[in-house]
Amino acid sequence: MSAALDAAGIPYAVCGGNAVAAWVSRIDPAATRATKDVDLLVQRNDEPRIADVMRSLGFERRDLPRMVVYIDPGEPSTKSEVHLVWANTSIRPSYLATSPLVSEAVDDPTGFRVLDLPALVRMKLTSFRDIDRVHVADLRDARLIDDAVLSTLPSELRARFDQIGDADEDVDESS
Repeated sequence: MSAALDAAGIPYAVCGGNAVAAWVSRIDPAATRATKDVDLLVQRNDEPRIADVMRSLGFERRDLPRMVVYIDPGEPSTKSEVHLVWANTSIRPSYLATSPLVSEAVDDPTGFRVLDLPALVRMKLTSFRDIDRVHVADLRDARLIDDAVLSTLPSELRARFDQIGDADEDVDESS
């Protein structure tokens, strides 16, 4: 899919769990979490061209209240959808920051565009669901979130980062 988007000249950035896995795998491949769904940060005005690419790959479009998803008919599980995330948009009214810009993407060594680390951390701290906190902890535990990344965060998001405890805090060591 990324090769087809690249060939069509459509800017994108893998974000979400696959982006976290891409960054963590650079440090500790064994520490990555598996996720089959793909979140793509894209510009809304590119959606018609994205639709053409996805159709050419056999994906079926579904419009949901807050997003557009594409489903692979060969694997029609909601767990393997491709979710389009609109760049530079307030995804939910309660979010503290807008989604990143597509221009905040970098080339991943494995051949696709991935959201750069500061933008990914910002996005995860903005969403702040349980899985987002786990993802931030994974990035932190891989020692990817350093002072340079933390210095890019607005104070509200830095406060959220400081709320994320160590993964081992809740483990009862007596068992």
